[in-house]
Amino acid sequence: MLRWILGGREAQGTVEKSAALFIGEEQPKNCFTEMQVLKGHFDIVRFLVQIDDLRFASAGDDGLVLIWNVETGECLFALRGHTQQITAMTSYTFIRGGTAHTALITASSDRTLSLWDPDSGNRVQNISDLQSSVKCLLVLAHLDVWLSGGNELCVWNRDLELRCKMVHHSDAGISAMVELPKNFIAAAMDKEIVIFKLNLSGSDIAVMAMRHLADHQDTIRSLIHINDRLFASGSHIGELIIWDSVDWTIQAYEHILWEEPARDSQSEFKLNHQKQIERSIQHMSSDGEYIVAAVGSGLYVYNVLMKSVVAYRRTAHDSNILHTMLQRDSLMSCSEDGSVRMWELQDLPLPAEPASSGFFGMFGTFGRSSKQTGPPAKKIPEVPGLRSLELIGDLIGHSGAVQMFLSFKEKGLVTCSTDQLLIVWKDGELQSQLRSLAVFQKLEENQGL
Repeated sequence: MLRWILGGREAQGTVEKSAALFIGEEQPKNCFTEMQVLKGHFDIVRFLVQIDDLRFASAGDDGLVLIWNVETGECLFALRGHTQQITAMTSYTFIRGGTAHTALITASSDRTLSLWDPDSGNRVQNISDLQSSVKCLLVLAHLDVWLSGGNELCVWNRDLELRCKMVHHSDAGISAMVELPKNFIAAAMDKEIVIFKLNLSGSDIAVMAMRHLADHQDTIRSLIHINDRLFASGSHIGELIIWDSVDWTIQAYEHILWEEPARDSQSEFKLNHQKQIERSIQHMSSDGEYIVAAVGSGLYVYNVLMKSVVAYRRTAHDSNILHTMLQRDSLMSCSEDGSVRMWELQDLPLPAEPASSGFFGMFGTFGRSSKQTGPPAKKIPEVPGLRSLELIGDLIGHSGAVQMFLSFKEKGLVTCSTDQLLIVWKDGELQSQLRSLAVFQKLEENQGL
């Protein structure tokens, strides 16, 4: 496995490294044995958005938006126009003239919104009179509109024409949005979730705030759609709340606290200082049945149907985890430590062996009524159905924090980083077969066989 060939780095922080997290060079379950480095950005790359089966866009702090072919690694277009860092990006597919078209929408801290044609590389439309920077974007395909959130909540059509706008009279802007049934939107604003209703009357659209959900005690860091019935939010102090998408009631509440190891008085201050960071839910993802939450440098897997923890690992990376993805019985995570790790959910042997003292632990509560009191610690044998989260692959090629990744399934995995690079990780065995096939086809064309 390739190890830091693009530049070394010092270990971040003073995290004690566990031998369980180092699986060595032999990784039989890790198919990503080839990598292709893509250069083009000159600052931190924060966003990756899939355009179609072959193309994706990357953007970051240099204000550039680059369009790439995932198979060849070719940069197809460089979209220039923003003067400051990109703050949000999404793709928007719509039907025009019986044909599907995909547009790219970008927002920047220069207070502009741009609509791009990824087929030509042209900027179709640009809005530059926004009152504040846009922090998030949400496409509502069934209404053929999309929303931008910041200090303003705006509704736009496919041609970047403003349909309606709502200005917030507070310092807290919208940081994330998810679509709910019946034209409702859930938006995260500091410590609360605001439910908005899109009212349609003919060709007119209006936005109205319907309810404020103020059940979090700290800033909401992640807001995700789970399925048609549920959505979830996670806070800076480790609060995970599962919400009903129709009546907006709490279906489950989990306060994720890692068990603290024994410490002396000299380390007390430092551990208290790190306490909030270790509990912060930086990112969440869901496959409709499970949620994986990045809690500081740890991972927490939760079954939303059974309302129970499935697996957890307090120390999954050396630094904070920034992005996660669920795939059946496996998941992936990337971190400030510069690595991308592959995990597999495995059944624990019966009887389960107890965890080492002080390695990691979990406190949990269910139901809103028990929120204010701390429950007793749960050890591994006491949690029925708990599974093991085992490291099966370690992708190390970036020399800076890996911001996120994008899966193209058999075509590969794309990662972006603070080192200004993108890497396309590919299945080495599959790539070898494709190269052999290409050689045989070439020989047949030249009547070499």
